Amino acid sequence: MESPKNIGRGLWATLRSGRLTTTFTLLAVLSVGILAGSVLTSSVSGKEQQRIDSSDARPLVIPSPATLSNGFSAIVKQVGPAVVNINTESLPKQSANKPGRRGLQRGPLQQTPPNGDDDDQGQGDAQDFFKRFFGGGGDDAPDAGPRRALGSGFIVDPRGYIITNNHVVDKADHIYVKLSTDPDATPGDPGRPATVIGVDKDTDIAVIKIDTKEPLPVIKLGNSEGAQVGDWVLAIGSPFGLSQTVSAGIVSAKNRSIDEAPGPGGVATNQFQKFIQTDAAINPGNSGGPLVDMAGEVIGMNTAIYTQSAGSEGVGFAMPSNTLANVYNMLIGPDHKVTRGSIGIQFQAAQSSAVSRMYGFANGGVIVGSVVPNGPAAKAGLEPQDAIVSIDGTPIKDGDALVAIISEKRPGSTVKLGFLRNGKQETATVGIADRAKLFADLGNAPDDSSTPEESDAGQSKLGIVVQPTTAATAKKLGIPGGVTVTSVRPGSFADEIGLPQGAVITEINRHPVTDQASYNAIISGLKSGADVVFVTHLPQAQGGGNTYVGGTLP
Repeated sequence: MESPKNIGRGLWATLRSGRLTTTFTLLAVLSVGILAGSVLTSSVSGKEQQRIDSSDARPLVIPSPATLSNGFSAIVKQVGPAVVNINTESLPKQSANKPGRRGLQRGPLQQTPPNGDDDDQGQGDAQDFFKRFFGGGGDDAPDAGPRRALGSGFIVDPRGYIITNNHVVDKADHIYVKLSTDPDATPGDPGRPATVIGVDKDTDIAVIKIDTKEPLPVIKLGNSEGAQVGDWVLAIGSPFGLSQTVSAGIVSAKNRSIDEAPGPGGVATNQFQKFIQTDAAINPGNSGGPLVDMAGEVIGMNTAIYTQSAGSEGVGFAMPSNTLANVYNMLIGPDHKVTRGSIGIQFQAAQSSAVSRMYGFANGGVIVGSVVPNGPAAKAGLEPQDAIVSIDGTPIKDGDALVAIISEKRPGSTVKLGFLRNGKQETATVGIADRAKLFADLGNAPDDSSTPEESDAGQSKLGIVVQPTTAATAKKLGIPGGVTVTSVRPGSFADEIGLPQGAVITEINRHPVTDQASYNAIISGLKSGADVVFVTHLPQAQGGGNTYVGGTLP
């Protein structure tokens, strides 16, 4: 009989032997499984590879080019070769330009100067609209290095005559042109040198020329009068320096005017600028490029946009082709300048209907604001407050019609004006003078400074406070007296009709205002629903003529 100790040892040996046997058994099973899985996987993989057969796949074939029905591509091929890239270089000089403003803008695309200086894009607001469009270069400090800018243009004569914007080449010391057929940018080769033939700042049009041994492709000018709102148009140019870029849109409006502050002598500098508005994308560098209709003819030149981001927002403006042709023909003449006729008067571009009713020309006409001393109108006896209603028997609708007719007259010729004075029809034969010479000497007189003395008269009805006009101001303006507006209440009748603070009132409803008493007497009789028309003078304005402000009293 075995002892318990021996029995325990035998049992442990048996268990350990069984544990090892179990372990080896499990390992054997796993090994067999792995081997079987490998064989099966290899078998499946081999079968899949055997089933991949791409012998029946057919290669893709690039189709022949297709001509689409919209015709855009055909037009671009036709006119594209005549569209050029213009780049300019200006030597360092002092500049008063101030960056960072938004609004109506125009100008070439300013490039970063060699020293790497740069500035914010966006220069020009509604009052300096015709100074820079798409401005955005660095400061023109003497140490800033040469300034470079990009714009566009188009060839109208195979001998190398090109139309572009004046602001593209204005103040440039060097002008270079690249044709669509010229090689891409080559180091040290800015393009073909160009010379300025003539410029017209009033319409922002310039004519430049490049020398050529062979006839160049040209673009055909169309008649902008035929363009209709809603017509398809293409804008072609070099936005952001990307040459031969095309954008499509429609004619959004015609005969669009852009409000701008008066120039020297109180004369509006934009009265010869009536634009075609389009939603075709126009961006920095598009200035001077053509706006083309579906006949492949130029109906306008891309000139400006309204923007709050220095980029296209769908409101672009193009100078009509009819204006381009008229100005171009004068600029290529012997004098290389534009001559416009004038009779020597100044007037407001827009007036309230109350003014026309008060002065008797509700059916159309232009009321004279001031007369240039010793000018043709003054010599013919015209006076402020005369309402011109016809020229050579043709009725005049408004100031645009008057300017269009008179400006085309040759200096030295005459016209017969029909006008109203105190409601009576009169006529006068008036000579035509050179507009540039006539207004060249008009200066800007400094404004008076005075301490206003407020008056309660007129506050309840008109919303203004006035004081007697000082003798110095009256003498400067050439008036016997009047009252000066010292404050205008926001939202009042005066504010609604645009009667400004600082204006000198000399008449109300054709009754003279010479002092505080006469002013009080007139406004005390004004009643709700009546037309109220003020004759005012602005001491700070150049020229100092009459300004007419009116409306219907609520």
